[in-house]
Amino acid sequence: MITPILIHAVAAWAIAQAIKMVIASASGRKLAWRYLSTGGGMPSSHSAMVCACATGVGFHQGVDDPLFAIAAVLAFIVMYDACNVRWQTGKQAKALNCMMRAWSGEKPEFPDRELKEMLGHTPFQVAMGAVLGVAVGAVGSLLTA
Repeated sequence: MITPILIHAVAAWAIAQAIKMVIASASGRKLAWRYLSTGGGMPSSHSAMVCACATGVGFHQGVDDPLFAIAAVLAFIVMYDACNVRWQTGKQAKALNCMMRAWSGEKPEFPDRELKEMLGHTPFQVAMGAVLGVAVGAVGSLLTA
């Protein structure tokens, strides 16, 4: 049987992806289906997923359990990566795409299409994903206790 913690984590991810699609659809005034499976955007689904997992472990095992420590550390690493490493990578992709469009001479070997620029998150997007994940993890844990 699948542990409820995994179900809650996946549910937090799915809810975050759905919220991204709604936000993108509202701002673009057309249905943005691609946001159901893309990275980046508001809220961070990675943050939602790992925070739901850590919250579930905290509820079911206790916050003094080593498993909670592992889940919490993993959550902090994922959130740091999302708003620092991946965010900077997206900014670099944007600069490279701009350079390649402006290139006047013979272009170096490069992918046929532009690099993906929306990779990471702002700290606010990560925080909102974390809040969503904690809420889904807590509610799910209380319902399955």
